[in-house]
Amino acid sequence: MDTIKIGEKIFNAYTIPTANVSMLMIGSKKGMLGCGYISVEAADKFGDPLAIVRGVGCYDDMLKAKVAAVSKPAAQLGVKVGMSGQDALLIMS
Repeated sequence: MDTIKIGEKIFNAYTIPTANVSMLMIGSKKGMLGCGYISVEAADKFGDPLAIVRGVGCYDDMLKAKVAAVSKPAAQLGVKVGMSGQDALLIMS
């Protein structure tokens, strides 16, 4: 586990290597920012706020990338497709 600081807020970040890529996820108090390996459908099924960014290889990329998909619970918090991953995380913190 790694930590990421944005302003005064601290987030837990995880990298899970697979045979071909690494799955990336940054957790906040209310939700998660994940790479394209993670499923919005599963997040919706379990009621979890999730924003997905694609084409990323590290946490910094995730924060800068535009959100490509959001779960229904994340949308209810105000997370929108097209915003930065950092903005999505801050909304879910």
